[in-house]
Amino acid sequence: MSLLAALRKFFAGAPEVPPAPAPAPSPATERPQFLEPRQRSVQCVGAHGLHRMAYTEWGDPNNERVLICVHGLTRNGRDFDDLARAMAPHYRVICPDVVGRGRSGWLAVKDDYQLPTYVADMITLIARLDVETVHWVGTSMGGLIGMLIASLPENPIRRLVLNDVGPVVTASSIRRIGQYVGTAPVFPSYDAAEAYIREVSAPFGHLSAAQWRHLSETSVKQVDGGWAMRYDPGIGEPFRKTPILMDVDLWSIYNAISCPALVLRGADSDLLLRETAEKMTISGPKARLVEIPDVGHAPTLMEPAQIAPIHDFLLEGR
Repeated sequence: MSLLAALRKFFAGAPEVPPAPAPAPSPATERPQFLEPRQRSVQCVGAHGLHRMAYTEWGDPNNERVLICVHGLTRNGRDFDDLARAMAPHYRVICPDVVGRGRSGWLAVKDDYQLPTYVADMITLIARLDVETVHWVGTSMGGLIGMLIASLPENPIRRLVLNDVGPVVTASSIRRIGQYVGTAPVFPSYDAAEAYIREVSAPFGHLSAAQWRHLSETSVKQVDGGWAMRYDPGIGEPFRKTPILMDVDLWSIYNAISCPALVLRGADSDLLLRETAEKMTISGPKARLVEIPDVGHAPTLMEPAQIAPIHDFLLEGR
């Protein structure tokens, strides 16, 4: 029995009643309900017990073609709303909130906020979706999770998009991110919270007021005394306990990847350097490289010009 099959059997619980079959849409139209998000969750097991991981689902729930989009360190699955809408006519799009973020549960032991936990959760999610293969888009941390899974024998990833992340993660970028992870205060107003998000997310580049508002509204929640970030401050503890003094080298993992890969790089990124991105085109899966001008870490994938290369690359694999 394969790992995916065993996990399906363990986590399936009571079978879900499948929806009644519906007539296929005409090529010129899409059923509107499939272009709206659905909120779901799956129970996962970690080193110190159970936790629940939320995810947003788009597209036809019966579509066997699945695209999983995984966000960066302090972000959440709603970052991918624009990309998901664009891909929903072609895929069942799944945008998880990595544990400790968004609508997902928080871990009791903060040291468990590590990549092995996230990889295990994603394998559980894939088992829940009841599919053998997936395509993957990962921004920053989400890309690292995708790289780790795609490097494993018999892994389910058939196409991999890495958004501003690669096999070398610079120490300077980790220190920059570590300065604000888990340190945000309770803000007295929504406007103060959005101003903070705009400040720490300045490398995202120029965004419209509506885009900043979307990123902010999905990233904060009302609490006693004001507004707070929608993530567990404990995700920052591993950064503070283990200071990063040198660049993180993951070339052995990247070189083990065999599926087609696309790399997006913010032209001003301090996390994915140009020399690393260029080396990725001749090493491992020999990724295709697209550089996004006037953006640092990381492209938001909200602009048509950023979505287009992902759309084209993924649909090549149909």
